[in-house]
Amino acid sequence: MTDTTETAYLSGGCFWGMEELVRLIPGVLETEVGYTGGDTPNATYEIVKTGNSGHAESLKIVFDPDKVSYRHLLFEFFRMHNPTTRNRQGNDIGMQYRSAIFYLDDAQRDTAEEVIKTVDASGDWKAKVITEVVPFKAFYRAEEYHQKYLIKHPSGYTCHYMRRMNLGE
Repeated sequence: MTDTTETAYLSGGCFWGMEELVRLIPGVLETEVGYTGGDTPNATYEIVKTGNSGHAESLKIVFDPDKVSYRHLLFEFFRMHNPTTRNRQGNDIGMQYRSAIFYLDDAQRDTAEEVIKTVDASGDWKAKVITEVVPFKAFYRAEEYHQKYLIKHPSGYTCHYMRRMNLGE
């Protein structure tokens, strides 16, 4: 095993459900929920929940690229949320629930764009993927009660699940 890790930042609705599914992917070493994508400094839940901060509820993923590729994480991301609905996942409505990939470098951006083309071409989603691919700015860790929420509250709300899809991986 290498000492090298990589990091991904994704947004696809309420961060609780995404974290619960992503943390189970082999090769994922660490997950943390928080806020990214906006310009409001020091974002908190009280600020982000208004929908006016520009931030999305997001997930920071630290992974071992020898065990899981960034590309594979993105395919899993497209299985666990609906990337064709603007600012909505399940009962959650607002720009803080948008579908977005926050890339750290050109390689992540290029991979994200290629995966979106593959997902669109698969026909698994009946509408066009509208996931934003935007540069990462900053990540503000969410309050402790949000971290690993569905471990602490196994019956808690989630609209995320893994869909059976043929995404052409």
